[in-house]
Amino acid sequence: MTRYAAQIALAVLLVAAPAAAQVTDPSLLTVRRIYGPTEFKPQPFGPARWLGDGSAYTTLEPAAAGPGLDIVRYDVGRGNREVLVSARQLVPRGDTLPLAVEDYGWSPDGGQLLVFTNTKPVWRLNTRGDYWVLNRATGQLRKLGGSDAKPSTLMFAKFAPDGRRVGYVRENNLYVEDLTGGGITALTTDGSRTLINGTFDWVYEEELMNYHADGWRWSPDGRRIAFWQLNADQVEDFFLINNTDSVYPRVIPVQYPKVGETNSAARGGIVGAAGGPIRWLEIEGDPRNHYIPRMDWAASSNEVILQRLNRVQNTNQVILGDAATGKVRTIHTERDSTWTDVVDDVVWLDQGKRFTWVSDRDGWRHVYVMSRGGKAARPVTRGAFDIIDVLGIDAGGGWLYYIASPDNPRQRYLFRSRLNGKGEPERISPARESGTHAYDIAPDYRHAIETYSSLGNPPLVRLVRLPGNQPIRTLVDNAALRSRVGALRRGAIEWFTVKAEDGAPMPGLLMKPVDFDSTRKYPLLFFLYGGPGDTEVDDVWGNYYLWHTMLTQKGYIVAIVDNRGTPAALGRAFRKAIYGQMGVLETRDQATAARALIQRPYVDAGRVGIWGWSYGGFMSLNALFQHPEIYRTAIAVSPVTHWALYDNVYTERFNGLITENRAGYDRGSPLSYVKGKRGDLLLVHGSGDDNVHYQNSQILINALVAANQQFELMEYPNRTHCICQGQGTTVHLFELMTRFLDRTLMGPAPRGAAAERAAAGQ
Repeated sequence: MTRYAAQIALAVLLVAAPAAAQVTDPSLLTVRRIYGPTEFKPQPFGPARWLGDGSAYTTLEPAAAGPGLDIVRYDVGRGNREVLVSARQLVPRGDTLPLAVEDYGWSPDGGQLLVFTNTKPVWRLNTRGDYWVLNRATGQLRKLGGSDAKPSTLMFAKFAPDGRRVGYVRENNLYVEDLTGGGITALTTDGSRTLINGTFDWVYEEELMNYHADGWRWSPDGRRIAFWQLNADQVEDFFLINNTDSVYPRVIPVQYPKVGETNSAARGGIVGAAGGPIRWLEIEGDPRNHYIPRMDWAASSNEVILQRLNRVQNTNQVILGDAATGKVRTIHTERDSTWTDVVDDVVWLDQGKRFTWVSDRDGWRHVYVMSRGGKAARPVTRGAFDIIDVLGIDAGGGWLYYIASPDNPRQRYLFRSRLNGKGEPERISPARESGTHAYDIAPDYRHAIETYSSLGNPPLVRLVRLPGNQPIRTLVDNAALRSRVGALRRGAIEWFTVKAEDGAPMPGLLMKPVDFDSTRKYPLLFFLYGGPGDTEVDDVWGNYYLWHTMLTQKGYIVAIVDNRGTPAALGRAFRKAIYGQMGVLETRDQATAARALIQRPYVDAGRVGIWGWSYGGFMSLNALFQHPEIYRTAIAVSPVTHWALYDNVYTERFNGLITENRAGYDRGSPLSYVKGKRGDLLLVHGSGDDNVHYQNSQILINALVAANQQFELMEYPNRTHCICQGQGTTVHLFELMTRFLDRTLMGPAPRGAAAERAAAGQ
């Protein structure tokens, strides 16, 4: 940017956004303060990478002189700082600026650095871009992919175990590039838009791979590569239409299998790292009627282990495949009357003789150790609590490290248990620090980088010593953010539990207004997600805490309740109660919670609202339409309106096949209850949403019009599911929602409505 252009830009900012610069009371929040560029953003850290056995780690820091980022090494014991790679070393030949490092990785010996830059989205995440390798000894910086590689087309580059080669995906084909001679070997050549090697289609990435679309693995000896191939030639395209970026519309096709529709055919292949024929795993059955959500090497370079789900996902087969012959054998089968969960935490023990497995077969999510033959499943953890996440196994010390919270499902703590299953779990996170703890544990399990926060308290990042969790030094204290948050006028937070119809305890929290007066009447706004993908009653920094705090400053009570069907750490029965009836049980649970809170003397029963995004938008519509006696207003952002309109992997997992459960699909759909609407509705959707298609809202609009139901609508052109693209979008959206609530919920209840709602709540 030239000096003249910079002056113009500064002038435009000063003219266009004077309000943002005129904050006079630091105790009061505004949407522009909350969603401005820096004021309430936590200080970044990382990404951090442990080196060797864990005696040191690296992280990214702003360059000491000039633009760009340095990669800095810190010694764990003494804290000595050393710049391993300066930004100056990352300036390509013929350029003047260093590469913008978006991610990085080290070769096994630490002598070479892999840099990911110039990234672009494929679906949700920026998984394609350019990769560069820096040889630290020679200073040579080279771009991978060869001279014919188009910009931002490489994906998932990884060093080989010997560090002399890098493998990657380019335009749906797999390649290996020699870092010494520079030769590039194509391992597959048939990749196309519909034949996908080493990565995934939309639904695999979104619903099966936890947004990690890396579809290939080096063998431990570096001689072979295992990879997924998806054939999407029978998957229907859903067309998004871009009306704003050119005079004529541009049609964007997305491979998207709706409920009941045909999937990609998935198979696993083994290919030599030097090229040659592909050995396909001989898995029986129609490859379009099952899923392969996980595959990796089975503690050797001779066999792979994979998980195979049937279409309805109530059976998960654990299969070993011979890399040389392609022959497979099933060693374990997990079954459930609802759905089975994919296991991310398979760890091999005793030179590959045993492996870990996670199951809720006894009603709680626990870790087991199984023999390579799949027999002799022995529990490592026991009791009436859920393992939330397995962080690692210290095989030498005989310990399993995991996240759990046996006493409070709202919180997260580090525990460890003996691998032999003996003794009681040991809590490592300190009892005095209630809230949420996350850990990046060193390879030797002697240290970890811990991130700790709680609701209303920004995160601390610390280097700690294990197993005592003794702090060694603070890496990020967020002092400035902590000070700004501490200066805010904030009301009290109440953690509570409300019982569902069957007596199940549902976690909840209440954010009370500033200067709360129990003799006054306040409007009550519920926020929810409500689905099997996430919980919201979490004792952690983030999400919509600041916006909800702003609403409490305006006089709202904000309530959040996790209904049955959310993945709260409350056991299998709580999580899987919604099977076959998404939207039915959850809506009743939320209404039950609302009736309980309405009975409190300071809640105005005539001014109860609800809002949510995605599944939460779906739930907000159901609440407003099915329980008009409770809810006066609702905001539904990017909602599903009928599960027949969503993707098949997610929906069929929780609702079964539509051919066998059409009634369950209809019972949970807001479209079935449109005529019940009596309150105010704001419907918000991005027309470029490739996840929950704008089609959902359009079909709802037709139903509302046919029923002569009035509502308000905001379409954000070309925005995706996050409605976050484009200058000013987030500020515009939250100001829109704030004004809508002030107009429809903050004012007095319509005559007669308060008495009616109060009666219904008794």
